[in-house]
Amino acid sequence: MIADRIVSMLQCPRTGEALRLDGQLLINQSGSASYRIADDGMPLFAEEFCSPEAAVQQEHYDDIADAYAANLGYPHTQEYMDYLDRVLREEVGTGRLGLCGEFCCGTGEAFALFCDAVDTGVGVDVSSSMLAKARQAFADERFTFVQGDTTRLPLENDLFDTVIMLGGIHHVPDREALFTQVYRVLKPGGRFIYREPVSDFWLWRALRGLVYRLSPMLDHQTERPLLHAETVPVLERAGFVDITWRTCGFLGFCLFMNSDVLFVNRAFRFIPGIRGITRAFARFDDWCTRRSLFRRAGLQVVGTARKPARD
Repeated sequence: MIADRIVSMLQCPRTGEALRLDGQLLINQSGSASYRIADDGMPLFAEEFCSPEAAVQQEHYDDIADAYAANLGYPHTQEYMDYLDRVLREEVGTGRLGLCGEFCCGTGEAFALFCDAVDTGVGVDVSSSMLAKARQAFADERFTFVQGDTTRLPLENDLFDTVIMLGGIHHVPDREALFTQVYRVLKPGGRFIYREPVSDFWLWRALRGLVYRLSPMLDHQTERPLLHAETVPVLERAGFVDITWRTCGFLGFCLFMNSDVLFVNRAFRFIPGIRGITRAFARFDDWCTRRSLFRRAGLQVVGTARKPARD
C-alpha cells in the first residue's frame, strides 16, 4: 500500500489537483481522473497519460531494460563511469541534497551515487521495467518510485530541494516542457543537476548521427544529445539562473562507454588489465577536456542550474 506521505507529494498530471487514495486507485479531487496503483505500491501515471514521445520511450526501455542493466556491469564501463562520477561530484559538491527527485531515473543511478546525501528520494521514469530494477536496488524506505512522464510530472509544486537527471534529458524531445516541469517542482532556491550526452564537437555529432540510426538500443526519433546553444536558452526561459556547463569524456568514452550500442565493446571485458587501461584513458580524457581548446569538445556535459529564491 502506498504511504500517505507519498500521496501528499503527488498531484494529478492532467488537472494539477491533489489526489486521494481509494483502494488501488489515486483519484483527483473532482473525480475526473484516476490512476492505478500496482500491486507493489507503485503509482502508474504513465499507464494512461503520457506524450506520444514518452510512449515510444516507454515501450523501448521496457524491451531493453535487462540489456541496459547488464551493460552497466562491465568492468570497463564501471571504471570509466567512476571518472564521470568524479567530475559530477566536483560540480555538485559535498552538501546535503535534501528531498531529491531523480527524473528519467532508470535504475536509480543518481540515488546510488548520492545515497548518503539524500534525505528522501522520489524517482520518476516512464518505463515500469526500469523502475522494477530501481525498486529492487533501493529497499530503503527513503526512496520511492513513480511511473510518469517527465513532461507531465505527477508531483506537487515547490516540492524538491534538488532534482537530478543523469542521461535523461536527451530522451525528451520537448525540452521546453521538461525544464518548465523541473522548475515547477523545485523549491525556490532549489538546484537542478544534470549529466547528459552533448554533441557540440562536430566529430561526435557526426558519429552519433550514424550510431543513433544503426543501434537497436537507441531510438533516433525521440533521443537527441544536447547542444549548448540550444539548451541554455531553454533553461533560461524556464526561469533558471546560475547555469553551469562543463564537458568531460573524450576518446575513452567512445571506446569504453558504448557497450549498449556498439556490441563489439562488450568483448573488452575479456581483455587482461582492462580496468587499468580504462583508467589510463580516463586520465587522458580528463586532461584533454580541461584544456581550453577542448573545453566544449567532451562527449558528456555536467551542469547545474538554480531556481531563484523568493525575495
